[in-house]
Amino acid sequence: MREITDEVKKVIIGKDEVVDMVFAAILAQGHVLMEDVPGVGKTTLAVAFSKALGLETKRIQFTPDTVASDITGYTAFDRQAQGFTFHSGAAMTNILLADEISRTYPLPEPFAVIATQNPTGTVGTAALPVSQLDRFMIKLSMGYPDKAAMRSIMSDRSSSDPLVDVKAVCTAEKLIEMQKKAKAVFVDDSVYDYISDLCDATRHNENISLGVSPRGALALCRIAKAWACYKGREYVVPQDVRDFFAHVCSHRISLSAKGRLSGLAAESVLDEILKSVKCPENEEKRR
Repeated sequence: MREITDEVKKVIIGKDEVVDMVFAAILAQGHVLMEDVPGVGKTTLAVAFSKALGLETKRIQFTPDTVASDITGYTAFDRQAQGFTFHSGAAMTNILLADEISRTYPLPEPFAVIATQNPTGTVGTAALPVSQLDRFMIKLSMGYPDKAAMRSIMSDRSSSDPLVDVKAVCTAEKLIEMQKKAKAVFVDDSVYDYISDLCDATRHNENISLGVSPRGALALCRIAKAWACYKGREYVVPQDVRDFFAHVCSHRISLSAKGRLSGLAAESVLDEILKSVKCPENEEKRR
């Protein structure tokens, strides 16, 4: 598994944790929402993953003239074949760089969406409703590179494109097997209780008007298992849950009027919940 993220890190400099977490989401068969300013490498990250995994990728630029058939495809009468033929849309791929979409035809396996969102500009776009945000397993931010990473980025791109050097070190079949392995990771009852307590705390917090849904709790459990698998363990420990709590839940909660008036951010409220909910002992239990 590490050889996959190592290939991506040839291109995405200084953001190792982001790369690792995106792969964990893919391993958990989830979708990723990348919210950040333009030009920090969101698209490059998606392309690098598709190359390292040996998967097909397509990109949809969501402009006002985009219609459903561009995404899911359409069926039209073929006079030569004297029958109806399905013409696949951009979503018929392994990694889709786009916003979350509805679908009516079976998609290829594996399938993952890496969607990008710019928090600083809204012209021509609309905020995603909570029901769509809930479909993304995690929300991450790339952030600006530090000075050393910025220097490396400029140096690496002075004469060539590092994406050219990313090699396929996996196949769709191997990734599916890894996803099955992640799904089989053991979760102790104490960890199930911990996830339940954390999610329940979001539903009884005065700064939150909409807490984490059951889908969110399931997503937290799934990615904790994938993270444990990526770390080389066959069992989940509480820290796996803590590592992803904010990334899984920040886009799933809505702040109350009190929280907004206090100038709080979703991440800070979730951090307080992490501190207040008792964490089970870090016992490394196996099945």
